[in-house]
Amino acid sequence: MSTTISIPFSYYNAFSTSITHQQRNPSLKIPKTTQASASKTLSLSLNDDTCKQGSLEEAFESFTASLSDRSASCQVYPDEVYAQVLELCATNEALLQGRQIHAHVMKSSTGLDSVFMDSKLVFMYGKCGSLSDAEKVFEQMHERTVFTWSAMVGTYIWNGEPLGAIEMYGRMRALGALLDSYIFSSVLKACGAVQDVRCGAEIHGLVIKCGFDSILFVANALIAMYAKCYDVDMARKLFDRMHSKGDVVSWNPIITSYSATGQSTEALRLFREMQMTGVRASTFTFVAALQACEDISFRKLGADIHAAILKSGQSRHVYVANALLAMYFRFGLVEEAVEIFDKLDGKDDVTWNSMLAGFIQNDLYDDALQFFYNLQDAGLSPDYVSITDIIVASGRFGCLLNGKELHAYAIRRGFDSSIQLVNSLIDMYAKCCCMSYAGRAFDKMPDKDFISWTTVIAGYANNNCNVEALRSFRKLQMEGMQVNSLMLGSILQVCRRLYSLSQVKEIHGFTIRKGLSDLMLLNTILDAYGDCGSINYATCMFESVKHKDVVSWTSMISSYVQNGLANEAFEVLNLMINSGIEPDSITLVSILSAAASLSALKKGKEIHGFIIRRDFIVEGSISNSLVDMYARCGTLENAYKVFTCTKIENLVLYTTMIHAYGMHGRGKEAVKLFVRMMDHGQIPDHVTFLVVLYACSHSGLVEEGKRILKIMKRECQLEPWPEHYACLVDLLGRANCLEEAYQFVKSMPIKPTAEIWCALLRACLVHSNKELGEVAARKLLDLDPDSPGNYVLISNGFASSGRWKDVEAVRLRMKTTRLHKNPGCSWIEIGNKVHSFIARDKSHPESDEIYQQLAQITGTLEREGDYVAQTKFVFHNVKEEEKVQMLYGHSERLAIAYGILRTPKGTPIRITKNLRICEDCHTFCRLVSKFYDRELTVRDASRFHHFEAGVCSCGDFW
Repeated sequence: MSTTISIPFSYYNAFSTSITHQQRNPSLKIPKTTQASASKTLSLSLNDDTCKQGSLEEAFESFTASLSDRSASCQVYPDEVYAQVLELCATNEALLQGRQIHAHVMKSSTGLDSVFMDSKLVFMYGKCGSLSDAEKVFEQMHERTVFTWSAMVGTYIWNGEPLGAIEMYGRMRALGALLDSYIFSSVLKACGAVQDVRCGAEIHGLVIKCGFDSILFVANALIAMYAKCYDVDMARKLFDRMHSKGDVVSWNPIITSYSATGQSTEALRLFREMQMTGVRASTFTFVAALQACEDISFRKLGADIHAAILKSGQSRHVYVANALLAMYFRFGLVEEAVEIFDKLDGKDDVTWNSMLAGFIQNDLYDDALQFFYNLQDAGLSPDYVSITDIIVASGRFGCLLNGKELHAYAIRRGFDSSIQLVNSLIDMYAKCCCMSYAGRAFDKMPDKDFISWTTVIAGYANNNCNVEALRSFRKLQMEGMQVNSLMLGSILQVCRRLYSLSQVKEIHGFTIRKGLSDLMLLNTILDAYGDCGSINYATCMFESVKHKDVVSWTSMISSYVQNGLANEAFEVLNLMINSGIEPDSITLVSILSAAASLSALKKGKEIHGFIIRRDFIVEGSISNSLVDMYARCGTLENAYKVFTCTKIENLVLYTTMIHAYGMHGRGKEAVKLFVRMMDHGQIPDHVTFLVVLYACSHSGLVEEGKRILKIMKRECQLEPWPEHYACLVDLLGRANCLEEAYQFVKSMPIKPTAEIWCALLRACLVHSNKELGEVAARKLLDLDPDSPGNYVLISNGFASSGRWKDVEAVRLRMKTTRLHKNPGCSWIEIGNKVHSFIARDKSHPESDEIYQQLAQITGTLEREGDYVAQTKFVFHNVKEEEKVQMLYGHSERLAIAYGILRTPKGTPIRITKNLRICEDCHTFCRLVSKFYDRELTVRDASRFHHFEAGVCSCGDFW
């Protein structure tokens, strides 16, 4: 809203008629005048209403009569007659007729006051929108009055040339021309229009010097100028100094300035104060007050303002109605907005566009598209703004076909030359995953702005077009365009996906050189270092951020978790809480992942308690993470409780719970839940099928696994990934259906991957099928020669057959290629700390006690449980005694010994191991659970084993 401070018509002795251009229809012939040699036909437009001093036709009749009557009794002067008609032409913006009167004036110049008439002509041309004609008349004048200068300054204002008004004011000052209050008000308006507060302040000083600051409309102009220049404090000082505030024009700029600068509460307080003083609000006041109602928290105030508008009778004013529409859409009250729209008669382009923007703002993209078609059905032509908005809606709705239609429509209407519209097209195509069209639209742009480059690079990044994103970024730099943090964020997204540490370092260096300290960008760089596995750089980046927010802390926690440093993640969480930063939902999801990776049940429960105490809603990602945490910490019952307590079921939640059943060897329950999920209308995706096949594999459910793969291909029309085929091969292999598994591998529609051959090889080793195992081993090494796990698996196969030379050859090949086997590692949570052990580890501070406890446990099992070490599972060519000692030193046994040593009798023991548990250790754990009366849970690399009373939940099938 802008407050208009214009020169009153009374100052010019002008008519106050308001006749719109669309209503000027009839033509009028003016009779011959006594001072004209020939008759002139004036085609004048007028409406059916009459002016305060008569209609346009009556004015010209009076004009003719005045010029014709020269009797002494008629004291009418020609310049007064011309002046009245010129002012009426100005009021009607009748330029053609004004020019004809100008011709009369030039022919009848005898006896006329030329300065007075030229000033009137300047005023008329200015009001009629002909700046060039006004300038010609003004420049030809030899003498100018203050009225002339005022008319010329006003002309620049009326024609949208505020700089011209300021320059004209400068000429006046240079020539020493007389200044009056009206000139000051006009020039102050020009300063506000160009937001030149320095010039406005200088004029303010002169206004005070001339003593005009006490004049109401000058004071209003000063307030409006400062308000438009966003100097709200100065505007408020002037407003508070006003003795009389009975004019709504005084209130409008100050209320508007507070509203425009986001100080909504103060704007609405002033609006309320104005109402209490009895000042009647104008349309501008209502619009400013409605704009101050920023969000749903202002709902009651918005309703009160709406009531005041209804009471004032201005509810059908189009500007007020448009502001009401925008307010209700901001509140999310779409029905109320639609009701206002339906009741409004005089809809303009802003009204229709406000409805479109409102639907999009409230994510009602389908309604926005339908409304757009209704607009066309009503015979209205969508303008540039409408087309841009609906293109945005098509992109967010993912409706590519509509987007293409709108693109064609924009080309037909000639809108495709607009940079803003083409930028919206690029964004729409990117959101519809159609980067070929987005790239084409971008390439065809003759002029690209910064938003064009940002949009296309972000589109490439979000659609995994990594090479294109990097190429566009390089081209942007070569063209000398500026780079901002948003664009760098898109490129960092590409670097994270490509694990390109060198690129991340380059961008980091670029930000340092350019002095870019945007916190969001710094957090993104931290994330990128973490994703690229450079935890040291991530830590340095984190420490360099001076003002860390919750995103900074969460990024550091996530980096530690992703790089297998869960303990460090918990340390960062503690520092975060101690520094006064409250974790958000994303932080909690990350730290729950850390607890799950460590199987740290106590820590996981503490986080769950924190979630409940802080009133986080246990839905969505939090509920999914809680289910996963409890499942990976070995408490399937708690995982299921969270699952059943979650009100809003989603595919991720079902998938997580199915995976939990699979990890714990509850394959039948996993299949039942999968069926229930489909019955409830949830459509499984690739990951869901993968986890249910995994569950079948670890429970020996061969027929169920085959059936689920058929459902995936036939009913859900999903093409299996190599991982799905590997699961089925693993399932058949575990069930000793090796020949069927091999035939399945050969008949697959895709080329078998290393993972598929690895599953077959593992089954061959378990069931001692040497011939098929060698086939699988050769295929495996051909496809994946860089995996140490594959070499270890093949080496173990040779060792089980006593082929020690082949074992040595495999190990030598590993050494020459610098591949290393990951050592066995196990960890246990005691108290509030996680203790880790590796095979034959003696680094623990309580190592001596642990080994003594382990020797005692082993002796008890040998005496009472007939335990005998199965040295066939030691794949090293050493003596039998050494093999026994190697078995006794396995990491899970050290963790179990420490658990028995440091926990009360009968306390459950939970162990996590990074490798698959060997058969001898599996036997050891069964016997411990029986003779030490302990519930023992071991989570190995593939699944959970729950040992109780000498029995394992896996049924010795794992």
